[in-house]
Amino acid sequence: MRKFRDIKAWQKAHQLALEIYAATSNFPADERFGLTTQLKRAAASVPTNIAEGCGRRSEREFANFLNIAFGSASELEYLLLLCRDLGLLSEDRYSNLHSRTEEVKRMLSAFMSRLRADG
Repeated sequence: MRKFRDIKAWQKAHQLALEIYAATSNFPADERFGLTTQLKRAAASVPTNIAEGCGRRSEREFANFLNIAFGSASELEYLLLLCRDLGLLSEDRYSNLHSRTEEVKRMLSAFMSRLRADG
């Protein structure tokens, strides 16, 4: 049984989700049910799917949840771009969050490759 808290990709994704929550706290109130919710959902989905995958019985199921987490990270990547282009995120904040999102995606991709090679 895997412990999700020991997985580096989960640790990075969890920190990213916390940062997204902080970044959206200053968004306009009219975005509360729009981009704010979408960003939080996508950001939380990444570590959530890694954790859920750890609770599955097979490597194949685990890999499937990593794939879902990767998709959520891609969604997050786009939403960050949209927020920057709408002026909701500064260029500096966007750059930081974008690079952290890319790092999580690279880690997930490498993890999925290792699972395929081992399986």
